[in-house]
Amino acid sequence: MAGAGQGSPVAPLLRLDGLGCQRDERWLFRDLTLDLNPGELLQLEGPNGSGKSTLLRVLLGLYPDFTGTLSVAECLYLGHRPGVSAVLTAAENLRWYAALQGVPADVAGALERVGMAGYENVVCQHMSAGQQRRIALARLALGGAPLWLLDEPLTALDTAGQDLVRALVAEHLAAGGAVVCATHQPLGIATARRMVLGAGARAVPAGAEP
Repeated sequence: MAGAGQGSPVAPLLRLDGLGCQRDERWLFRDLTLDLNPGELLQLEGPNGSGKSTLLRVLLGLYPDFTGTLSVAECLYLGHRPGVSAVLTAAENLRWYAALQGVPADVAGALERVGMAGYENVVCQHMSAGQQRRIALARLALGGAPLWLLDEPLTALDTAGQDLVRALVAEHLAAGGAVVCATHQPLGIATARRMVLGAGARAVPAGAEP
C-alpha cells in the first residue's frame, strides 16, 4: 500500500487566475493566469511603468484594486529600497524583523552570510547604500517564508553583491521555496520562468530567449 500522501500533487505557492489591474483607466496587466510551484523562479520583466511593482504589491495585499483571484503563500518582500531603519544598528534591524516574522534571530549568522560580519552594532545611517542593501539581504538569510517577492534586488550592489543575491535565490529554490522577482537584470538562473508585462503581457516558457 502506498504511503500517505505519496503521489499527491504539490500545492503551488502562488496561483493567479485571470488577474488584472487598472490604473488611470489603463490596464497595467490583465488575464494573468499562473501556478508557481516550490523550487520555481518567476522573473517579471517589462519597461518602467508596465506594472511589475504593482503586481508585487497586489500579491502582498497592499493594492486591493484588482480583478480575478489569487492565492499566495506566506511571503517575504524585499523592495528596491533597503527598507532598513537608519537610526537602528544592523542587529536591531534584524531582531525587529525576526520578531515580526516569528523566526529565530540568528543575527550573527545572517550578517556573516551576506558579508557583513562585525557590523552588528553599527548604526545603519553610517553605512553606504551597498552596505544597507546587504543588511536588507540578511533578512533573506534569516528565512521564515516559502515565497520571496523581490523588487529589483540587484539595485545598489557591486558584482559580488549581485552574485550573493543569485546564490541566496538558488539556495532558496533548492530548499523548496519559490521566488517572484521584478528585474531589469536577469538573475541568470536557466530554469527561470518569465512573465513580460506591458502591452501584450504574456508568460514565456522557461529558458526562452527575451
